[in-house]
Amino acid sequence: MKKDGLIAMPELPEVETVKNVLNSQIKGLRIKEIELRYEPMVKNMSADVFKEKLTNQVIEEISRRGKYLVFHFQDYQLLSHLRMEGKYFYEADDFELNKHIHAIFKLDNGRQLLYQDTRKFGTFHLYEKGQDLEETSAFKVLGVEPFSDEFTPAYVKGKIKGKKKPIKSLLLDQSVVCGLGNIYVDEVLFRAKIHPLTPSYELSDNEIENVVKYTVEVLAKAISLGGTTIRTFTSTHGVSGTFQEELLVHQRLGEVCKICETPIEKIKVGGRGTYFCPTCQIIKS
Repeated sequence: MKKDGLIAMPELPEVETVKNVLNSQIKGLRIKEIELRYEPMVKNMSADVFKEKLTNQVIEEISRRGKYLVFHFQDYQLLSHLRMEGKYFYEADDFELNKHIHAIFKLDNGRQLLYQDTRKFGTFHLYEKGQDLEETSAFKVLGVEPFSDEFTPAYVKGKIKGKKKPIKSLLLDQSVVCGLGNIYVDEVLFRAKIHPLTPSYELSDNEIENVVKYTVEVLAKAISLGGTTIRTFTSTHGVSGTFQEELLVHQRLGEVCKICETPIEKIKVGGRGTYFCPTCQIIKS
């Protein structure tokens, strides 16, 4: 989603949407040829080795961990992070390529999987099939999944104990809970009636329970609506993210709160633009 000159990074619901769409389109297909137009995106081996290993591999499934897509092959696991503007397209072989398409995976059905990234921030890490991804440099720093049984009030309480960091910043920390980003943290805190600058350790047990409850609710709703930032998937993939219509505070600066009609305000928290209602979300003194 682009508004006020800002581009929102894909968060968990957007990556989940991409995963689901790609599974419906390319699962079971074989990679016949790979062209890399921007080789530095391959991070843990040379581009030539990357291409050699994945050529003739069958895409068995795509999964998600945090904001990473994981492509599972017979012999390898490919970690793909979209960063700010990475996008996948599944197109015919004669599709006209633009200058921002940096990886082309030609498939055995005559079509191709294209990776586009206008900022070139996206990354590829390739690992052997049997390697425990949780021990890789990318995954071992990630916290629990929001939909896992481990994401409980007791878990969050342990993470915030003694932490003066604002709760907004703590929830954005991928080592605490992975997949949450700027959009959804704003929405969670509004629903939980917690000011984003509240020191984490000051949260009451009830507030902690609400953080967990609304994190799960907001993310589940966003997934069901195809996310917020996936606009470019509309025509190519038949998926249009519509959660932006459900946003109560994020990107609504100056608009009235839908609960109390106070104008929504915007501040910076840890360098991130943060939207909140000054009436519904009162900071503790």
